[in-house]
Amino acid sequence: MHRRFRVLTCLLAVSLVPISIYGRALAGPGLGPAPAGGNPPLILISIDGYRADYLDRGHSPVLAALAADGVRAKGLRPVFPSLTFPNHYTIVTGLYPDEHGIVNNIMHDPVLGNFSPPNRAANTDGRWWDQAEPIWVTAQKQGRRTASVYWPGTQAEIHGVRPTYWQLFDPSVPPDARVDQALAWLDLPIDQRPTFVSLYFENADVVGHSYGPDSLQVDEALVTLDAALGRLVAGLRERNQYDSTNLVILSDHGMSASSPERMVLLDQIVNPEHIELVSALVNVGIDPKPGYAAEVEQALLAPRPHLQCWKKEHLPKKFHYGKNKRIPAIQCVAEDGWMVSTAGVESKRTQPLLGEHGYDNDGPKMRALFVAHGPSFKQHLTVPVFDNINVYVLLAKLMGLQPLHNEGNPAVSAGMLRMVALPSGP
Repeated sequence: MHRRFRVLTCLLAVSLVPISIYGRALAGPGLGPAPAGGNPPLILISIDGYRADYLDRGHSPVLAALAADGVRAKGLRPVFPSLTFPNHYTIVTGLYPDEHGIVNNIMHDPVLGNFSPPNRAANTDGRWWDQAEPIWVTAQKQGRRTASVYWPGTQAEIHGVRPTYWQLFDPSVPPDARVDQALAWLDLPIDQRPTFVSLYFENADVVGHSYGPDSLQVDEALVTLDAALGRLVAGLRERNQYDSTNLVILSDHGMSASSPERMVLLDQIVNPEHIELVSALVNVGIDPKPGYAAEVEQALLAPRPHLQCWKKEHLPKKFHYGKNKRIPAIQCVAEDGWMVSTAGVESKRTQPLLGEHGYDNDGPKMRALFVAHGPSFKQHLTVPVFDNINVYVLLAKLMGLQPLHNEGNPAVSAGMLRMVALPSGP
């Protein structure tokens, strides 16, 4: 199987990603070459659960070629908690979860009720998302057309706005079909064509949970996803848009190997009848039931192996987390590779979880992918690990948008960009 991967990946690398040759037209505000009349189009791609070091496995030749010809970070540090929904929303808002309100994959709001990824009613309810304004809403308000083949939040009307083109998330749609939809939007007449497109792929995360980050199944997913990127590159080249389009390809978090044998059972620490378990496994949110706060705090806040708990207001400052009303009263984080659950939940589990994330966001195995390529980016550049809170200001710069309030630092990404002298006049 591994030999088959090597043959396929070598063929993809040779056929699909030739070295970029930049166009000649000058871009808008200081970023160079673009189609006449504005900033280059931007395609933002998320490969959920793609750990930073997956790129070195040899199964992603298209992505590796883009990285070699453009900008690659040694890692992208997620925000805490290192989970899918909080990090996707941080990337497009430049805010910590405490401020943008998507504090976990699984949440409870005293007014809105319960939120989880499979809950379509919650996902499409803009009230869950309106504590912040994502970049596609800002782009729409500033006169751009946007499109999304999935991204957390794009299914909802936020501040009265959706992308120009969007779809309800459907995990049955394969990666190639998602690419084809993005390309179809880029085939629209110029006065209808989006200048920002987001693409989302969950395959690597799904198999990473089921089989572990070091599994053959993850390797197979990397091959499939790289082929989809190759399809996108080939499609852009066929449309003569490759050299004039910026690509930002990243992930939300990494993945650690886990095991049912490394499980902390809350039943052995606290009476499960005395708590509301809002979220579990790695980033654990607990609300004591009325009348049991002192008992639950005494049990959970005591030092114990493989698990550390805090009252939300006492979480370490480095997490930038603990003020939002959707965060439960007590937060616990498992040691890397460990999980937290209850005996009742685990007795119903039909397949073991062999990979997890949500751990301390500064852990090396939580580091995510960052690759950027296109006319606005320097070539052959590797940059140090940086925080994904800084991606938003980069995206806004690439799109020529006036960014909203954010916690990012433009200086972090400034060195990635090719600056050109704009014409001084007629």
